[in-house]
Amino acid sequence: MKKYSDLVNEIKNSNKFKNSTWGSINPEYVARMQLQNRFKSGIEIAKYNASIMRKDMDDYDNDSSKYTQSLGCWHGFIGQQKLISIKKHFDTNDKKYLYLSGWMIAALRSQFGPLPDQSMHEKTSVASLINELYTFLRQADARELAGLFRELDKTSDEKQKNEILNQIDNYQTHVVPIIADIDAGFGNEEATYLMAKQMIEAGACAIQIENQVSDEKQCGHQDGKVTVPHAEFLAKINAVRYAFLELGVEDGVIVARTDSLGAGLTARIAITKEVGDLGDQYNSFLDTEEVNETDIKHGDVMINHHGKIVRPKRLPSNLYKFKEGTGEARCILDSITSLQSGADLIWIETEKPHIGQIAEMMNEIKKVVPNAKLVYNNSPSFNWTLNFRQQVFDTWESKGKDLTQYKRNELMDEKYDSTELAKEADEKIRTFQADAANEAGIFHHLITLPTYHTAALSTDNLAKAYFGDDGMLGYVKNVQRQEIRQGIACVKHQNMAGSDMGDDHKEYFAGEAALKAAGKDNTMNQF
Repeated sequence: MKKYSDLVNEIKNSNKFKNSTWGSINPEYVARMQLQNRFKSGIEIAKYNASIMRKDMDDYDNDSSKYTQSLGCWHGFIGQQKLISIKKHFDTNDKKYLYLSGWMIAALRSQFGPLPDQSMHEKTSVASLINELYTFLRQADARELAGLFRELDKTSDEKQKNEILNQIDNYQTHVVPIIADIDAGFGNEEATYLMAKQMIEAGACAIQIENQVSDEKQCGHQDGKVTVPHAEFLAKINAVRYAFLELGVEDGVIVARTDSLGAGLTARIAITKEVGDLGDQYNSFLDTEEVNETDIKHGDVMINHHGKIVRPKRLPSNLYKFKEGTGEARCILDSITSLQSGADLIWIETEKPHIGQIAEMMNEIKKVVPNAKLVYNNSPSFNWTLNFRQQVFDTWESKGKDLTQYKRNELMDEKYDSTELAKEADEKIRTFQADAANEAGIFHHLITLPTYHTAALSTDNLAKAYFGDDGMLGYVKNVQRQEIRQGIACVKHQNMAGSDMGDDHKEYFAGEAALKAAGKDNTMNQF
């Protein structure tokens, strides 16, 4: 963006201002409004953030400690407050993203009401939420810059003025990349393309798509998951890429997710033309039995597999079973195929947070695609405490360490919280992201559902106190007092909602005649 003073002068000296009836329009106010709204469209946002993601990917390739992170967000306000908090605590939002989980869309944003994550929510819900999030993030920019402009107007000290101008000129936006979950595309490849366009037009620079059966998908950590042959999935990756290119977002990022580790079923037998092709590799994982002509029954499906007639095991649901224990091999093949066919990042959904398991698969993938990078779900569906305590237990057991005071299946019990084992497990949880980024190729760490859980927890705590014996003190002590002392901007909720900006605009538009809300009697002056 241009420097504030340069922009003011440019506007002031333009012919439109010199030779018009705009005498009541203040060029300085125009410059302020332009700086407060630097992104004029979702496409601008998508292009801006796509370039950031590409830079971040390059940074990670050069130094694995430079991984990226995101939290799942289900409302514009939640995303806004997250970014405000990040900037407050860390002075930068570098390498911090937003993630739009299909799970939370289904559970919290569907017009049908709360739903499981099974692709049953409205197809346009994700695009709508992207638009909402960027509306709130752009408002966070406008609010913060408005505060700087007010400070600029109040001071007559030149040194202080220059410091404020420097903050304005070097302002870092709250608008960060969004990785948006398009599920399995909600239909065929044309439907996927159309929905991808909506998401990109809303501002998404990265779209995550998964290889489950469209419109029949299951949540990543539930049973009954069904994958599709590679050709079907790759057609949808192509559809997303075409959507990016049509809209001029050449740096757009595609995240190809595989659920093969937990998917024991497939919807279709793959088309294969010769031994060893992609369809043949997919079919090789099918659970089959060799038969001869006399064994064939009415309605049986047979395939000629490497010169043998075999019967794939078909369920009453008309789905076909994969061989037990083939999940990791299928994940590896899925990931390599996706990366060789247009995907930029891969996502492997696992059943537990285990760096060794993740690294084993990533090492195999990197033999073929050396710069492969993983997006990983640090899922709230995992019992992190129990998983890591059991991992430490198993490590200690392998080393012959005395474990008589511990019972492996009871390690969640709080009686273990102060033990050496629990402390080591907690340290492994604390360093999980850095360790996994270094050892297992994880470029982006996300948590899909933290704001779902924090909303529930904080509401429970408030309800228990406010409707109990604490009464109003339950809110004042546990919420408002903490907001004030921790410097939570939202304590001035009228300011957060845009009241002060509204006053600024009224003054721009009406001058001295403006009726402002921020007078001496405004209750926000108490904070």
